[in-house]
Amino acid sequence: MKRLSIFVSGNGTNLQRIAEYFANNPEVEIANVVCNNPKAYSIERAKNLGIPLRMVTKQDFNSEVFVAEMQSLDIDLIVLAGFLWKLPEGLVKAFPKRIVNIHPALLPKYGGKGFYGEHVHEAVVAAKEPFSGITVHYVNELYDSGEIILQAHVALDEKETPDSLAAKIHSLEQAYFPVAIEYVLRSQN
Repeated sequence: MKRLSIFVSGNGTNLQRIAEYFANNPEVEIANVVCNNPKAYSIERAKNLGIPLRMVTKQDFNSEVFVAEMQSLDIDLIVLAGFLWKLPEGLVKAFPKRIVNIHPALLPKYGGKGFYGEHVHEAVVAAKEPFSGITVHYVNELYDSGEIILQAHVALDEKETPDSLAAKIHSLEQAYFPVAIEYVLRSQN
């Protein structure tokens, strides 16, 4: 049995999709959801899915106690699904090559501090890029610089807006993020 912990900060559509993708897989369990935003709709999604929820404060999250708690849950993979805090070094070191993130651009472009959500899409459209996409990557101590696991892209058209691009990116996330997670879990054997 492979155990996932999914970290969220927002709406939780990727959480929902991941849960649905693995719902009938007896070899994968979502052990918990970790959320840092008390207003996030992902809290409702976790409750509706029957997944244990762990709310964290910044102080809590950056403590050795939190790292120990995560280790005690026998987590095989931490999945950052729209989680907006940088991970503490202790957590990254405790789970080497066992934390993955999805980024809404084709890294290494449009990555790093401040590049998340609509900020990425605005920058991509402003630069008149011909393509954008998603990058699923391992997490290390630096923003958006871990080894790339999977990339998928879409073409931008002449009238692309940040909102229309966001919709295209969201479709890629829904299609490819669970597949990338499954690939990582299988490669751990």
